[in-house]
Amino acid sequence: MRSRRTVVAAVTLACLASAGPALTAAAVRAPSAVTAATASSTAALAAPAATSAAAARPAWRRVDPRGAADRQFRGLAAVSSKVAWLAGTQRTVLRTVDGGRTWADVSPRGLPDTLQFRDVEALDARRAVALTIGEGTDSRVYRTVDGGATWTNFVNPDAKAFYDCIASFSPSEGIALSDPVDGKFRIARTTDGGLHWSVQSNAGMPAALTGEFAFAASGTCLVTSGSKDAWIASGGSATSRVFHSTDRGRTWTVSSTPVASGPSAGIFSLAVRPFTVSVPGASTSGTAVVAVGGDFTLPAGRTKIAAVSVDSRRWLSSQAMPGGYRSGAAWVPGTVSSLVAVGPTGSDVSTDAGLTWTGFDAGSFDTVQCAADGGCWASGAAGHVAVLVR
Repeated sequence: MRSRRTVVAAVTLACLASAGPALTAAAVRAPSAVTAATASSTAALAAPAATSAAAARPAWRRVDPRGAADRQFRGLAAVSSKVAWLAGTQRTVLRTVDGGRTWADVSPRGLPDTLQFRDVEALDARRAVALTIGEGTDSRVYRTVDGGATWTNFVNPDAKAFYDCIASFSPSEGIALSDPVDGKFRIARTTDGGLHWSVQSNAGMPAALTGEFAFAASGTCLVTSGSKDAWIASGGSATSRVFHSTDRGRTWTVSSTPVASGPSAGIFSLAVRPFTVSVPGASTSGTAVVAVGGDFTLPAGRTKIAAVSVDSRRWLSSQAMPGGYRSGAAWVPGTVSSLVAVGPTGSDVSTDAGLTWTGFDAGSFDTVQCAADGGCWASGAAGHVAVLVR
């Protein structure tokens, strides 16, 4: 029998998908067409059919790399419960193949210590692409196909560009996101697994707001799902926004969200998951998108931290917010509707697709990623790395 919270999550998503332009908490709390009684036996998300109870009381188990207490790892790629890559300050890239018991330093050689890796995408223990951030030539993409023994790189030649995040659609095709150049966010594309990159036309990109930018805080300001869909998270301006593309980043739509925004505030992370909800006489499909962020100068603030959407157009504020500013979020595999969010003041879990959040750890992490086999990893300042126990 499915748990009551699983039913609530399924009904929540159904109501979000069917609500009119005025998306309100009341529409979710008191759905007119679907009742918990009828949903209890039929409502389900098209995800592994386990209940969310397994993720209700998670905990982190630390697996910090030795000698890395002076590093901050904002880049994280969770390949499996055994294999993960870290990317961070002082040009550092680390890799484990044994669940974090040991870490190998596979950093590209000959780089200045001032370079900061902020994102890493990995296919397996041998193939990875990592991004350094900064203006002009400090924005670089490094690629390895031999576990970090050797690296090739692309160096951004435009002094006006500042790349924040990278994401992939397939082993060969991916995109990278730069803060606005000439009034619009910039997208660079690779079709050979990160070996070469080219800037694409900005004709399909909506204009940026004054002061708008993306946060290179967790490698999740740009995310993808499937072979065509991509999302961008923004902040910095009067409104935090989410951009959505259904054609591999060539054209985009944009929507405003209720997440806090300002010079130090906005959406820092997006987590996406396809779903299908079926109830008597109706069925709807889409992609659930959960946005988390806040103001990093107010790390304990709990106002306007998270929101959820199922159409990337209309957004609903979480009804019970995470315990402070959050820079990373990820869906938990093997559950129907559970997510984990992390930030400098702690970690939270949601078992109702982002509608409510409960704190479970007070440690500081910047980013969280989960692998298809259920392994979830977190990393952050002071060399902290952990795996999720649930």
